Amino acid sequence: MKTIIDPAPTPTIPVINVIDSESDEGFSTGSEPIYESEFPVRRIYCVGRNYAAHAREMGHDEREAPFFFSKPADAIVVNPKRLPYPKMTNDLHHEVELVVAIGEPAESVSVEQAEKSILGYALGVDLTKRDLQAEAKSKGRPWDLAKGFDQSAPISSIILKEELGLVNSGKISLSVDNEVKQSADISDMIWSIPEIISELSKHISLQPGDLIFTGTPEGVGPIQKGQLVQAEVLNRLKLAFTVV
Repeated sequence: MKTIIDPAPTPTIPVINVIDSESDEGFSTGSEPIYESEFPVRRIYCVGRNYAAHAREMGHDEREAPFFFSKPADAIVVNPKRLPYPKMTNDLHHEVELVVAIGEPAESVSVEQAEKSILGYALGVDLTKRDLQAEAKSKGRPWDLAKGFDQSAPISSIILKEELGLVNSGKISLSVDNEVKQSADISDMIWSIPEIISELSKHISLQPGDLIFTGTPEGVGPIQKGQLVQAEVLNRLKLAFTVV
């Protein structure tokens, strides 16, 4: 049956097919990546307070059970060079994160089974309207408008798991105007990637196309118009965009 309106396009993320291990950009031979496929985004899940130091800076205990929130799939912006400062906030914050791309269904899987569902990894920044989030928290309301606004999920291309294996360590960092604001190691996560997948799969059926933002380290803070944000993870994937 014909749809009454044109369906919205499915957001996609390019997948890097071949990696040149000599390149500090994490790209294929030469200076540019080779893309032969795209990852269609189904849902985006985010883990809250998954680094101990960040949990402390936000005023919480280090080893709480993982909790999750969502962003809409069309919040994705792939490898942006410029991002508009969003409406209805005066306190936009950066949160750099390792992102896991799901390639196989996972429903109530064990920690040992969880790795099988991983297709690959990307670098993401969870942009947050901190003033709206604080107001929502104080009133016991949802965070949706503080986390799930338009273009709130800038993300890099995806590197396949075959290139990196199960990621349990590696540098993750973010700078603003060349000043380092966040710097940590993936091993600092409170909950590992298999533990995150296992726990989330108890609540919902993870499906191919799902993304999981795995949490941010300490040092989250504001971004102003005109500032350059640069992020890197695993010495392989990078993002660099100016807020305009």
